Amino acid sequence: MGAALLQHALAAQPEPLHSLKVLSAGVASRTGQPASPNAITAMKKVGIDLNGHVSQPVTQELLDRALLVLCMTESHRDMIELTAEPVPKRLHLFREFTGSKEHLEIPDPYGLHLSAYEASRDEMVAAVPSIIAYLQGIPADVLRGR
Repeated sequence: MGAALLQHALAAQPEPLHSLKVLSAGVASRTGQPASPNAITAMKKVGIDLNGHVSQPVTQELLDRALLVLCMTESHRDMIELTAEPVPKRLHLFREFTGSKEHLEIPDPYGLHLSAYEASRDEMVAAVPSIIAYLQGIPADVLRGR
C-alpha cells in the first residue's frame, strides 16, 4: 500500500520526482503473491488499484539500487540492518520525516481485518507529504541517477 500511495503522489510532482520508480518488497514476503483482498479494498476506497500487485522479498540487489528504503516498523528496519551488507544509507521508517518523535511505526496489518488495513493506509497517506518534502531536498542529479 505504501509504495502505491507514494507512487501516486510522485506522479503529481515535477521532474525528476515524477519519474522516480517506487517498488514494494517485504522482509517476510514470498515472490509472486497478490495483494491481500483487504489491501485491495482499502486502496480501492482511495482510488488506487492494487489488483496487479505481485509481492517480492527484499533482496540485496534491490537495497543496493534504492535511493530510499522505507519501513513500516522498527522490526522491519532491524531485519534489513541485520541482513544487508551494506546497509542502505537512506533506511528510514515511513513516518520518520513527519517531524514527530513519537508513533513513528505504522502497524503492519497483514492478516488482519479491513479496518486495520484502512488505519495503516491512512497513516501512510498522512506521511506521504513529508516523504515528498524529504525527496525534494535530495539533489536533482542524484534523483535522476535512480
